Amino acid sequence: MRNVDAAGLGIGDDHPPRIMGVLNVSKESPYEPSVFDDAGEAAAYVDEELVGEGADIVDVGLESANKRFDVLSAEQELDRLDTAVEAMHSVSGDAVFSIETRYHEVAEAALDAGFDMVNDICGFADPEMPRVCAERDVAVVKMASPPDLTRPGAIEQVDDIYDALQREGLTDKTIIDPAFGGWSEEKTLADDRETFHRLREFRALDRPILVSINRKNFLRDLAGRSTEAALPVSLAATAMAVERGAHVVRTHDVAETRDAALVGDAFTRDRVRRAGDVSVEELDVTTVGEMRRHLDRVDGGSETARRGVVRVFEFADLSPMERETLADATRGTNATLAGSGSHRLLVGTPADLERVVDATSAESDALDAALAAVEEIVE
Repeated sequence: MRNVDAAGLGIGDDHPPRIMGVLNVSKESPYEPSVFDDAGEAAAYVDEELVGEGADIVDVGLESANKRFDVLSAEQELDRLDTAVEAMHSVSGDAVFSIETRYHEVAEAALDAGFDMVNDICGFADPEMPRVCAERDVAVVKMASPPDLTRPGAIEQVDDIYDALQREGLTDKTIIDPAFGGWSEEKTLADDRETFHRLREFRALDRPILVSINRKNFLRDLAGRSTEAALPVSLAATAMAVERGAHVVRTHDVAETRDAALVGDAFTRDRVRRAGDVSVEELDVTTVGEMRRHLDRVDGGSETARRGVVRVFEFADLSPMERETLADATRGTNATLAGSGSHRLLVGTPADLERVVDATSAESDALDAALAAVEEIVE
């Protein structure tokens, strides 16, 4: 996994999880405590509520990206930039400052004024954005979006999110954002939950991952909580996201999110070893789809994907007939069956398990259904 240097702040597997706090100079933004039109008050908020509570990065928004509001032009965003720049220069605490925008002209002006990085909510829909960021050698967050400056984040399916992040390429200092949240009418809570479930897959892009999940609907819905009461579910998800590979967490609740991220980091398995200039990483691959992502990155093949994942499944409460049926189906394959009593462990690659499924007789509907479920899981 490639690390990214954001104005001296290391982001990636070799560094602790980073917290991105939010400051808005846009009156449309729905989270009122973060909204300021006075630079002095904004700077005090950053010092006390963001940097003072543990934020490593301060993300400054010039307009609300909520789909309910009209999109500002680059000129309108630039009109608001002066307040953001004045606030940044008035902050006494130490933080990396990120400008949230969709326009390369705004990014360029903000970087000229002292901002350290860019948060592109339209994922390089402005094709000049990667050039500006690469020439300035700055970190840039690329949020999964269609190639449309008016529709940030408006992608639903996980595979489409992945493809959107690859569109227009990635700079050496790109941080990827899968775009959680209701960015389009078509996107469902189930879509967000599937994206979260498959978060590890995005590691195949070989760039640090940012998640913005704070009090999002797909979490609130699970617990039946309002936005005001949704902090606990956000913190639970934060720890899980870090354990699944997230490197930056964008939030309004800085102190609490920092603690949850540290818990997730502490219990994340160390998968990387280094020997001189050579590193070896145990990839967290559990499905054929995840394996295929990594193979695509290194020019592999689809059959290798089916042979490259080994899974272990425990079958419980098997009848004597079902145990014998499973044993017969396993013979002649490269899968392994072990155990005694009514429990068995079945070990194999997706290709091996498919052969077991194909070889199973139809004497037990329950066993047939269980094996079919195993085959579906590993795909």
